[in-house]
Amino acid sequence: MITRRPRRNRQNEVIRNMVAETTLGLNDFIFPLFIIEGQNQKVEISSMPGINRYSIDTLLEEVNSCVELGIKAFAPFASIPEQLKDTTATESYNPDGLFPRAIREIKKNFPNVVLMTDVALDPYSSDGHDGIVKNGEILNDETLEVLGKMALAQAQAGTDIVGPSDMMDGRVAHIRKMLDENGFHKVGIMSYTAKYASSFYGPFRDALDSAPKAGDKKTYQMNFANSREALVEAELDTAEGADFLMVKPALAYLDIIKLLRDNSNLPIAAYNISGEYAMVKAAAQNGWIDGEKAMVEILTSIKRAGADVILTYFAKEFAQYIRK
Repeated sequence: MITRRPRRNRQNEVIRNMVAETTLGLNDFIFPLFIIEGQNQKVEISSMPGINRYSIDTLLEEVNSCVELGIKAFAPFASIPEQLKDTTATESYNPDGLFPRAIREIKKNFPNVVLMTDVALDPYSSDGHDGIVKNGEILNDETLEVLGKMALAQAQAGTDIVGPSDMMDGRVAHIRKMLDENGFHKVGIMSYTAKYASSFYGPFRDALDSAPKAGDKKTYQMNFANSREALVEAELDTAEGADFLMVKPALAYLDIIKLLRDNSNLPIAAYNISGEYAMVKAAAQNGWIDGEKAMVEILTSIKRAGADVILTYFAKEFAQYIRK
């Protein structure tokens, strides 16, 4: 005689939803956006179907359409013209540069949205690395000075949260000190705590033209073979003043999301990155999978693993999906 029948709680959709342990909502998401110079520009990124680069005027239209769908948080990234890049990423803290102008315009037109802005040298560096390069070496402490100036410029432009993605040692403490000394106590830090040296970043680097000109990022991004090392990074970022801890990428690192969730009381963010998005889109376009169902399954898995916040290129598509 069978006394326990777990299938009883799966027999119809109402019961399945009633006992669901994980639910997704738009409050879970931050939507990344790409910005370019110009006017009336909307340029699709070929390796990321459905995702575009926008000039500031069309970016505001895109933000408005997202807000109408219920999306409230955004992560803008700027694609900087090559002629403005140099070895020390000076354009990254130019108050009149593309990125601070975009931040100001978004916050002026949509004061109630939240912006989480990236702090790293690679979009602004002629070397394409997250830190200053000298004789093939990524200089840690010299890079911190630039990161602090960049975070301050973004705070002055109106960002709500800065996201250091560079993986330099000590950067959270340096940025926190720079923000506090300049009166930006309310600006949060979402640290890219466990950012792995991954092969899934390709489409993002296409979007920003920010791939390294030489070498790779393995001397500062984490080895994908390691998990305990993420706890070391999390402990340091927490002590240095981070307000969120992020895992990037997400899909191949669900165990790391769970590890940080189980060992930290801070909110855990996860970045469902460009290569993960592109794989789903490519398979769906070829008819190999149902892209919509795969999207929901992947996002649910990331939240189930313990993410409180998910940065994802699926945010707008998910918002449209739940309105059907």
